[in-house]
Amino acid sequence: MNTIVYCRVSTDKKEQETSLVRQEKELIQLAQMYGMTVVEIIKEQASGYEIERDGVFEMLEHFTNQKAECLLIQDETRLGRGNTKIALFHQLNKLHVSIYTAIHNGALELSESDSMVLQIVGIVEEYQRKIHNIKIKRGMNKAINEGYNPERNLSNRNQASGRKRMDFPIEEVIRLRENKLTFEEIARTLNGLGFNVSKATVHRRFKEYHNT
Repeated sequence: MNTIVYCRVSTDKKEQETSLVRQEKELIQLAQMYGMTVVEIIKEQASGYEIERDGVFEMLEHFTNQKAECLLIQDETRLGRGNTKIALFHQLNKLHVSIYTAIHNGALELSESDSMVLQIVGIVEEYQRKIHNIKIKRGMNKAINEGYNPERNLSNRNQASGRKRMDFPIEEVIRLRENKLTFEEIARTLNGLGFNVSKATVHRRFKEYHNT
């Protein structure tokens, strides 16, 4: 399993450099214990309450690009504190990232309160998606009742018969993907807008866009 090692200290004092070295050493040993392959070691000096950290976004980029599936940290406070910690835990969970800590000598054990907060956040986010999709569906139904014809979104309609290529806004796909929606969720959103497209079609067109 590919893994990212993340080390953090809160200040730039000289004595904190030894803490970074110690964290790195302990986490490499942890990776070796579990037979993991360390693909990146990220070290930074920043407050755990601050979410705008170069190291954090570098780490998330690796996971988003599926270069690693696991994160190694000394303990949960190294990732963040307060709301920042919860936000990062939630984001990593959405990316299906496993978290191991040196303090637990294995998989992260969340506190009962943190687990409860994450469950609440997940429920709220799911209902926000539902509300968003309902609003889109209601708006589309209203547009259809006022004369909008979704078939006009089909390209090549005047060409030879055969399977028609659905023309849908790739910019919207990119925007939704950047907001961490899955291809299935994006397909549902586009369907609500009147674009009868499958998850596979959205995924294929997304790859075509990035390969052009």
